Amino acid sequence: MYCDECKTRPATVSVTQMYNGNQVHLSLCSECAAKKGVGLFNLGGASLPKLLGSFFGFGPLGMGQVQPSIATGKTCPNCGVSLITIGQHGRLGCSTCYEVFKEHLEPTLRRIHGNTVHTGKLPKKGAGKVKLQRQIEQLKSELQAAVANEQYEKAAELRDRIKELEKSKEAR
Repeated sequence: MYCDECKTRPATVSVTQMYNGNQVHLSLCSECAAKKGVGLFNLGGASLPKLLGSFFGFGPLGMGQVQPSIATGKTCPNCGVSLITIGQHGRLGCSTCYEVFKEHLEPTLRRIHGNTVHTGKLPKKGAGKVKLQRQIEQLKSELQAAVANEQYEKAAELRDRIKELEKSKEAR
């Protein structure tokens, strides 16, 4: 495919923009993309951290408008980062921040990633074994909860399911 601008060089950059609800797509060569100011992290004058900060409830592209729902004085006891700082910079200070700001981060992470639990990538070989092991671990957790809540019939069903899965795991 050739560049939509010069029509002579191969297109290496794909740009999709929305204008008044209409989607405009351009395929550009690297030279035409550079002339138009399209780069890997060119976000129309906004920085990548500000863009990420906008996901956490700040104004358009994180330009400093703090929504009242996140204007709390809460800070992380481990690193001292506040929710406002996270919104301004688009990154958390440490792993403890995930727990401290969980109620604010969960909806954002769910919107961005579709989930709030990191599952990682699975290897092409052995992915079935990894999925099976995760399923067994999940069932064991449910089994413990069922026993704690004295739901013994459910616990027996979970135990039997775990045994079946462990047998199929050994057979692989």
